[in-house]
Amino acid sequence: MKCHLSKIMGVKRLKIADVARDTGINRGTITRLYNETATRVELEALDALCAYLEVSIGELFEAGEFVE
Repeated sequence: MKCHLSKIMGVKRLKIADVARDTGINRGTITRLYNETATRVELEALDALCAYLEVSIGELFEAGEFVE
């Protein structure tokens, strides 16, 4: 799964520290999403992040190919 957080934050000229402060989401969580190293994220954090950035979950994440 591809996370577009770094691109969205770049367009909006936001820093990780600003997003963490404004949303109350742990800075480490945002950093892991930004660097695409997160293995799991609480739904409440994703909801707050999408609301803050004014994007849908589909704009934040892009599903990749699934292999069975």
